[in-house]
Amino acid sequence: MEGAAKGSDATMMSGMYAAISGLDANETMLNNTASDLANVNTVGFKSAHVSFADSLTQVLRGASGTTTTSGGTNPLQVGLGVQVAATENEMSEGAFQSTNSPLDIAIQGEGFLRVGAGSPPAEPPYTTGLPTNVDYTRAGNLTTNTKGFLTTQSGLYLVGVNAEAIKGEGGFTYKPGTEASYIVIPPGSANVSIGQDGSVTYTDENPKSPTFETQVTAGYLTLAQFPNQAGLERLGGSLWGATANSGTPVVGTPDTGGFGQTIGGELEMSNVDLATEMTEMITAERGYQANSRVITTANEMLDAAVSMVQ
Repeated sequence: MEGAAKGSDATMMSGMYAAISGLDANETMLNNTASDLANVNTVGFKSAHVSFADSLTQVLRGASGTTTTSGGTNPLQVGLGVQVAATENEMSEGAFQSTNSPLDIAIQGEGFLRVGAGSPPAEPPYTTGLPTNVDYTRAGNLTTNTKGFLTTQSGLYLVGVNAEAIKGEGGFTYKPGTEASYIVIPPGSANVSIGQDGSVTYTDENPKSPTFETQVTAGYLTLAQFPNQAGLERLGGSLWGATANSGTPVVGTPDTGGFGQTIGGELEMSNVDLATEMTEMITAERGYQANSRVITTANEMLDAAVSMVQ
């Protein structure tokens, strides 16, 4: 009887630990769901999905092959719980919301804006002092600082390329240059807009300027694509960082070579699906309750086994 009680105790203890792993896994699932729901109105936010995998199993009896007198047996195993296998980023495009702000953009298609902290020069050209560490974002609610530099709402500078001006009979035309550059819109400029090709334009109203009262392109936004964008690391503040598994970014200008377009006056909102998140919240709650019940039941059985020994 005592040996049987000890064996039952060991089995019930493993059941308790399996249930504890279930509590931890479902708690992680609920935490992830809570984060997604909290960011349902965050510009450019991407939701995540938690996936589980079984933990180790205890082999009570190994498999046996076919013999002349036996057809063989399968292994006898008992699972020891669950573990969080991955948090998978859902990188699908969110819905667009019209703002009519000239510096708001939504990226329609593939690509991330390139941003970072830098030390821009006081005078043009603005191709020096660029950020050494570049982060990536889909949040297109842009603004300018007091000197006209294009930045994110948190003050990070946009990294683009310079605009090459070509003078013709009808005035100036522009094309993307080859040098990485800050983008500067002179304070007080009129008719500021961002085109589908990433061009940042304004009307020059400086009487001393050779382009007086003409449309000037300050520069072009650049986008980055990754071989595995789901492998990017969340940095907070709607920022993403490259990792070993995201691959090396490929940089280009919008509306070229498979890169998305930059749609002015629009913002890409969160891609959180409320119906899906509510379902996952209920699933996590029920899973947590079930594992709690397993612990309670195992404890009652353990009490009964201890009472038998006494």
